[in-house]
Amino acid sequence: MANQLQITLKRSLIGRPEVQRVTVKTLGLSKLHQTVTHQDNAAIRGMVNKVSHLVEVKEV
Repeated sequence: MANQLQITLKRSLIGRPEVQRVTVKTLGLSKLHQTVTHQDNAAIRGMVNKVSHLVEVKEV
């Protein structure tokens, strides 16, 4: 596994369930095309899997 993950919000949260909105906010994303970097661990991977249809992930 990579050391870090770059996560970019690619799809809008409009009309999405509250659980998905909270997950995206917890990842630190608030605007479209915003990118954040997180350490690669099981917790972050789980959150990314939950909203994989909304985000793009790149291993750094």
